[in-house]
Amino acid sequence: ANFFNFFFFFLIQELLRVMRTIDDRIVHELNTTIPTASFVGKIDAGQTCKELYQSLMDAHTSRERIIKNCIAQTSSVVKTLREEREKAQDDVALLKQLRKEQTKV
Repeated sequence: ANFFNFFFFFLIQELLRVMRTIDDRIVHELNTTIPTASFVGKIDAGQTCKELYQSLMDAHTSRERIIKNCIAQTSSVVKTLREEREKAQDDVALLKQLRKEQTKV
């Protein structure tokens, strides 16, 4: 279970890092999306901006879904650990693991 939790947490972090790239490059995206004066007639700026906006919204929606799933997964682990902790109140390792998981939520 510990390996799965670590792997799941690592995977979520990596997915979020990848999804942030579009946000991190917004200025670059705008600079390459909005046409300069010489290209105004060749590119539909409104449509291009609409597509960029939709791309950003899709990324944010996906990120929000992943974050909520991560919170739900971690909350489930915390609930299970709390139940185990009530059965074995003297288990120090279990208490440490519970505290560690609680900091993620």
